Amino acid sequence: MSIAIITGSAGLIGSEAATFFANEGFDIVGIDNDMRSYFFGEEGSTNWNRQRLEKLLGAKYRHVSADIRDYETMTKLFQEYGSDIKLVIHTAAQPSHDWAAREPLTDFSINANGTLNILEATRNYAPEAVFIFTSTNKVYGDTPNRLPLVELEYRWEIEPGHTYENGIREDMSIDNTLHSVFGASKVAADIMVQEYGRYFNMKTACFRGGCLTGPTHSGAELHGFLAYLMKCAVTGKPYKVFGYKGKQVRDNIHSSDLIRAFYEFFKAPRIAEVYNSGGGRFSNCSMLEAIQMCEEITGRKLNWSYVEQNRIGDHIWWISDNSKFSSHYPEWKLKYNIRQILEEIYEFNKERWEKETV
Repeated sequence: MSIAIITGSAGLIGSEAATFFANEGFDIVGIDNDMRSYFFGEEGSTNWNRQRLEKLLGAKYRHVSADIRDYETMTKLFQEYGSDIKLVIHTAAQPSHDWAAREPLTDFSINANGTLNILEATRNYAPEAVFIFTSTNKVYGDTPNRLPLVELEYRWEIEPGHTYENGIREDMSIDNTLHSVFGASKVAADIMVQEYGRYFNMKTACFRGGCLTGPTHSGAELHGFLAYLMKCAVTGKPYKVFGYKGKQVRDNIHSSDLIRAFYEFFKAPRIAEVYNSGGGRFSNCSMLEAIQMCEEITGRKLNWSYVEQNRIGDHIWWISDNSKFSSHYPEWKLKYNIRQILEEIYEFNKERWEKETV
């Protein structure tokens, strides 16, 4: 029996991972207590996705409604399965840098201490398991904002010829920068995942995601950029753009593309690796460009307004350079671009969202 333990299993990446690895023959143990509804209210709840997952996977999926901060419960769960655990995918987190400033203790206890709990349980009861952690590009803080940028009509772009023209690599420093409270807690987790790899010789990897997206994302105002933007386009809810003239750029990676990267790492794991993981030059957009695409896809005007003040520590321009991962795993390729992602989010959710139309 091969067990995959997935934290945050009802979320975007967790549910995609559960489905994928169940289809690869794993029995899935999913840990998720719907903390997302606490962070973002009812619209951020993942209960609908948990129910979908249970129905879809049936006996291949066991749901555990538990808190990753509860070390005793995590220990008992890992002890129960022991060496049958071949893979741990840790996606559970407090994911918003805006929200983190409201409750720093809660944010850190989930992102840092919760990660340590999962690492230690893995080390004690499944030390040979592959450990994959969804980190974030916020570990680099606002250092990307020091890059030389050029203002174009609908977006900011990096100066031509710059070393990061193809995207930001893992060699960017994470020091001497404004991380946000969220970024700091994820740095702590990221470094600890690396340390367990190096110090205890565990097969660990940090995937530093930019914007992770897909049709099962429970998008909310403070987290889930593309999903929430499309939801507002469908329902008529107002959307606020914060700062940078709406020209801030993000790369977006579809959850399916990311999970296929996880699978490549699982098949040929390494020790304490770090990978920037995003849509790269293949899949990126500015806020203004995303708004235009949402309007074209839905046939509706988005009810949006502009707020001059940007969010603290927010990136003006972020595009990931995926070349390190691609050099290690050349079979992996991105499949989804921005337009395809938005069209899929729309088709998957429009009926459910239209019931909420104001």
